[in-house]
Amino acid sequence: MARTVAVVVTWNRSGLLARVLRAIDAQTQRPDDVVVVDNASTDDTSEVLERLAGELTVAPTVVRMERNTGGAGGFRAGMERARDSGADLFWLMDDDGVPPQDCLATLLTYADRYDFLGPAVVAEGDPRRLCFPIRVPGTARVVHDLGDVERAAVDGVLEGVVIPFNGVLVTRDLVERIGVVRAEFFIWGDDVEYLWRARRAGARVATIVPSHFLHPATDDLGTPMMFGRTTYNHSPSDLKHYCMVRNNITNLREYVGRLGVLAFLVKTAWFYTLTKRHPGRLRVSADAAHAAWRGDFTGHERFLA
Repeated sequence: MARTVAVVVTWNRSGLLARVLRAIDAQTQRPDDVVVVDNASTDDTSEVLERLAGELTVAPTVVRMERNTGGAGGFRAGMERARDSGADLFWLMDDDGVPPQDCLATLLTYADRYDFLGPAVVAEGDPRRLCFPIRVPGTARVVHDLGDVERAAVDGVLEGVVIPFNGVLVTRDLVERIGVVRAEFFIWGDDVEYLWRARRAGARVATIVPSHFLHPATDDLGTPMMFGRTTYNHSPSDLKHYCMVRNNITNLREYVGRLGVLAFLVKTAWFYTLTKRHPGRLRVSADAAHAAWRGDFTGHERFLA
């Protein structure tokens, strides 16, 4: 039997952490181990984890970081711990998601066919709505409803697309081929980089549509712009925006090319000049773009409390 290890990254959200750990413990097919990476939380996360250790069927292995390394650093540390413990399959998620009881069991039935597979990620308050828009492979169509994905899937599988890291399964073989997450990204884009790296290595990627993963709605993602012809991933957080611009440019340079970078810069300038005018955000964008060009992954630290 393949050894499955869940990896959960958390920071100062003890209530959500308790919820997701109970949901993991309630799976019809539980993982063999659960690794929780505590990103130097300052709330009662440590106390909650100690209490849950006596309540859960599978007591979590806790990795406590000395400082907040973001989702990227957390997933790197968690994957390394899971790999060292002999994991054959890595089940990756943040602390704010909730896997329904059959999430993992459904994924596992496909684990021998794919290297990087995940559930349909749906909005917690409206499970027929996708939490993140999906572009149907082989088309220019972007869909927002679970029904559209179900119709596009073949035998319950939408090949070539997956939403990382929301309940995804990654095989040990893939981890050994491409390594783990780039910790320097901190947040935003580390998951995309890992997926693009996997695709470049020839990974078999798929969304397993009958498996669902609940996630809080992300209403700012995919904000319409350019008269509705495209969208932009706007965030009210300067930290998230800085990391998004820096990391997205880094990814586009590596995997798409300079035209991809230019198109993204044009979209950013248009969005904060015409769609949602914000001169201060343009300055943040310029700083992040310069950092990406220099390969500097330290600039986000000024936004940390």
